[in-house]
Amino acid sequence: MPVIKHKQTQVVKSTAMPEQVLDSSIADVSLLAGLLVDKFLYHLPLYRQHSRMSLQGVTVSRASLTNWTKRTIELLRPIVEAQLTNVLSSKILAMDETPIKASRGEKGKMKTGYFWPIYGEDHEVVFTFNESRGRQHIEDVLKQHFQGTLITDGYSAYARFAEQTQGVTHAQCWVHSRRNFIEAESIDKHAVDHALDFIGRLYKIEAHIADKKLADEKKREHRLTHSKPIADDFFVWCAQQSQRQDLTPKHVLRKALNYVLAREIELRVFLEDPQVPMDTNHLEREIRPITLGRKNWLFCWTELGAEHVGLIQSLISTCKLHDINPNTYLTDVLQRISIHPASQVADLTPRLWKEKFAKNPLRSVLQRKAENKH
Repeated sequence: MPVIKHKQTQVVKSTAMPEQVLDSSIADVSLLAGLLVDKFLYHLPLYRQHSRMSLQGVTVSRASLTNWTKRTIELLRPIVEAQLTNVLSSKILAMDETPIKASRGEKGKMKTGYFWPIYGEDHEVVFTFNESRGRQHIEDVLKQHFQGTLITDGYSAYARFAEQTQGVTHAQCWVHSRRNFIEAESIDKHAVDHALDFIGRLYKIEAHIADKKLADEKKREHRLTHSKPIADDFFVWCAQQSQRQDLTPKHVLRKALNYVLAREIELRVFLEDPQVPMDTNHLEREIRPITLGRKNWLFCWTELGAEHVGLIQSLISTCKLHDINPNTYLTDVLQRISIHPASQVADLTPRLWKEKFAKNPLRSVLQRKAENKH
């Protein structure tokens, strides 16, 4: 900050410190947003960011970077909670789980926790976190708040939850069924090619539906007319193949056949409901940043740290889904939090923020100065 000396009085004064996002902190909001975007969008760990700053002559401790990151993400928690509320109001949800090393266990080994991402109808995703992969987390998040169709992979915990929860229909992912057949390709290529042909024809029909922009009842009628006969033939073929004497109980192809036959009802759900997709690919695409992150920042020291990863990843991933620059969004929202009514916190979720504030986002002090110079 500039220091001014009054000529007559010889009094030295510095200009007032601009109001900052974090109390008792010198970090400008542009720095805070940059730390989050570099780490969670571009997967640059804080120690690498610290090294880059040092090379540029910026002296700041790594502990300060860690502290600023944690405090900043915690400010965003109410926004993610509001986003989760809207996601759970969807009639169609996709849910999955992916492991993350979080906190130290016995003998210094890292324990495994799980992100449970949930994707809603308004193209919002929230990464909830739990130490366990058990069904209890599904119940804790969904049971009191969600009624509709839940589309997942073949993990049995989802099926048991849907069976025991009134108002929830379970649909399953065709891509996961396809993967099981691909694993048997080297053993029985002829049979696998036949199975993949059935599934491929179903996806060609989905591509045609998307190309023609069919929706609602027209989409349902098209699926029933064109997709249902293929699905019927596919399950009949699977039942016939399962009677083959050469397929032992542990044969890879038998496992693939048993997988789809045990899930026939769930795999057929999309035929009757035009809003239900055939797979969870749209959700799996949003999990990839977590996978990339694991290869870079490797693990989280604590469960709270993993929870913070889920919070910020929820906002950054949703920004990408709505074609929002995460840096612009975070720079604006972090300044807006302290002045925005708590009762209207949902307005700060990326989806609604784009409608209300994206045309004139708040800039940081440093950004405004740079713009004024030009």
